[in-house]
Amino acid sequence: MVADMARFETDKEYDMLKTAIATGVGLLSLTTLAGASSDGAWNALFAKANGTCIGQSRMVSPEASAPVAFDDATGKIAVMLREKSPKTKKLVNVICLYDKKSGKASIAEYQWLGQ
Repeated sequence: MVADMARFETDKEYDMLKTAIATGVGLLSLTTLAGASSDGAWNALFAKANGTCIGQSRMVSPEASAPVAFDDATGKIAVMLREKSPKTKKLVNVICLYDKKSGKASIAEYQWLGQ
């Protein structure tokens, strides 16, 4: 430490450098934490996606898949829903794409190949 301080004119300059380094390290660690979402935030987002998708599907009590979160470039969450139609007694399958930015959902019915 004494050899390091020889490069500085005063103790104040040395202290300022230490403060600047500590501040920089602190800010860098905060930026990585800010990018990570908490489990609570993910659960709230998934609950909102499920609620929006179920509401727009007009299904009475569908079975829902676990939400599938796509990367940030896509910005979508997919939820698959299924329910037996009360009228036809056939299984109805829909996929819902929930947009994380707008909060809107798009729904389309799908069928498995060969069925």
